[in-house]
Amino acid sequence: MKKCMIIGGGAAGMFAAVTAASGGMKVSLWEKNEKLGKKLFITGKGRCNLTNNCETEALFQNVMTNSKFLYSAFYQFNSRDLMTFFETEGLRLKTERGNRVFPESDKSSDVIRILERKLKQLGVSVELNRRAEKLIVEENICRGVIDSDGRREEADFVLIATGGLSYASTGSTGDGYHMAEEAGHTLAMPRPSLVPMETEEDWCRELMGLSLRNVSVVLKKGKKKIYEDFGEMLFTHFGISGPLILSASAHCGRLKDFQDVTLTLDLKPALTAEQIDGRLLRIFEENKNKQFRNSLGGLLPNKMIPVIIELSKIDPYKQVNLVSKEERAGLGCLLKHLEIHIRGLRGFNEAIITGGGIKVKEVNPGTMESKIIKGLYFAGEILDVDALTGGFNLQIAWSTAWLAAKNMLEVMENEL
Repeated sequence: MKKCMIIGGGAAGMFAAVTAASGGMKVSLWEKNEKLGKKLFITGKGRCNLTNNCETEALFQNVMTNSKFLYSAFYQFNSRDLMTFFETEGLRLKTERGNRVFPESDKSSDVIRILERKLKQLGVSVELNRRAEKLIVEENICRGVIDSDGRREEADFVLIATGGLSYASTGSTGDGYHMAEEAGHTLAMPRPSLVPMETEEDWCRELMGLSLRNVSVVLKKGKKKIYEDFGEMLFTHFGISGPLILSASAHCGRLKDFQDVTLTLDLKPALTAEQIDGRLLRIFEENKNKQFRNSLGGLLPNKMIPVIIELSKIDPYKQVNLVSKEERAGLGCLLKHLEIHIRGLRGFNEAIITGGGIKVKEVNPGTMESKIIKGLYFAGEILDVDALTGGFNLQIAWSTAWLAAKNMLEVMENEL
């Protein structure tokens, strides 16, 4: 019986182990933490957005980096296949806004529990608190792994599924990168992705905790548009976050610098400039005896009113019937084009995923096997592929893990 060693007990590692063991392979799974699935446990704010219930073509559209590399992985094991697997194992699923798929229980622990149960049923040797240190490579063939205590374990196949650098507290500390580089692989520089942004403006921090829904944003580098979308965002103590901003970060992660990077916020995307002006006229007419600072309550969240008043340069104590046409036009422009200057992205500890990783030109896209070292495979976040929010990054993990395990099984069968 052929033996497979899997380094990393996250989503990709566990799923590869289940897939390989289901095909009759002897599998050993090493996890340096005290338990499996630590990062999986916190995904989707603890609810585990485990995939996206969309057509396969839509998976590619949501991959930001090297989407073509995932052609075989997605077409051989897509989101419907993943949902069928978990439903067959007794996990009830639900599809929410944006085709996001969650356990009906809203508990990521239920996903982990099913995978752990399958590992046990299939006789996978799970070794917790065991950290891989070095690959055993002889004549460009991977023969096994040496752990941090210097103990050797030989295997016919080795799969690295150690993740990236995001959420280091879950064990994502770049171990897999070092082992792969030592064996001859090269890295696309790891970078935080799906991560909040830091802003130049102090008023953003004054709005800390304020969530805005149904707004639109345009992100630009100079005059070049990088990203545009509609949805929800959040102000924080350092700048901005929320779904819109996390997705925007995935589009600007490869920028060499953040000089002249701006985000323009439209607070009223459903209204044209003319409609905004008409609405302001009505508000001012209804509040003609009030001061300007007391007239915007029906238009903006209370927390935002002092900021908009200050930015408008209109005297807050001026009676609204004295606000000039030019001042009103400037206020309308502010509501439609509120400019925020981006200082940069937050770090790996706040990033949902890691961009960059093992260069995909060194990995066979049809098998996930290294083109440099025979018998060495990669799956999940360690690869230089990343996607937007919505379950797409976890689907990358499931699909690449499945493809790697299936190829190992095919090699095993061909050699029998």
